[in-house]
Amino acid sequence: MTAPVWLFDLDNTLHDATPHIFPHISRSMTAYLVEHLALSEEDASALRVRYWQRYGATLLGLVRHHGTDPKHFLWHTHQFPELQRMVVWERGLRAALRRLPGRKIVFSNAPLHYAEAVLEITGLRGLFDAVFTIEHMRFQPKPALRAFRRLLRQHRLAPDRCIMVEDTPENLRPARLLGMKTVWVTRSPRNPAYVDIRIQSVTELPRLAARGFLCRPG
Repeated sequence: MTAPVWLFDLDNTLHDATPHIFPHISRSMTAYLVEHLALSEEDASALRVRYWQRYGATLLGLVRHHGTDPKHFLWHTHQFPELQRMVVWERGLRAALRRLPGRKIVFSNAPLHYAEAVLEITGLRGLFDAVFTIEHMRFQPKPALRAFRRLLRQHRLAPDRCIMVEDTPENLRPARLLGMKTVWVTRSPRNPAYVDIRIQSVTELPRLAARGFLCRPG
């Protein structure tokens, strides 16, 4: 049997970004809009949310409507002086990932400097063969099909060998369309047709893999 290739999202998949990191990013993005678009804090926050809802990422709206430099935006909105304190993760995660057969790649809409910092803090960096972030996607993030296709081309991957592990269901739809197996990290009772397996924690994966639920074709 050919070993699978595991594609892992980062935020809210490999660690819990909800309590500290996501609120910090939202504040940083709002502050960026206040400074660079000369908006009030209220208007900046509303625009941030509007672009996120319309385009799936605030960055895409800023690039399209304001000519914002994506590298400048991502660098300044992903600064975390106290990141070590902010990252929340399960202590059994490293052991679980080491038990999974095959290659492992982080596939995240986050910028590279932030993703690598989180992986260092959690002790996971050495377990991944590559970290594929929004810069590698040419700032066209998931769920855009082109992001998935760039990953497949760059790492010479066959989609039917890949298992996508992700907390955002919208990002699993294109993965399934391309022929990947899909794992939704969630507590939701929903069961979308494009999701193969639902789990509450990545630490469940070795058990499922050992039982053949994810590593067999079909």
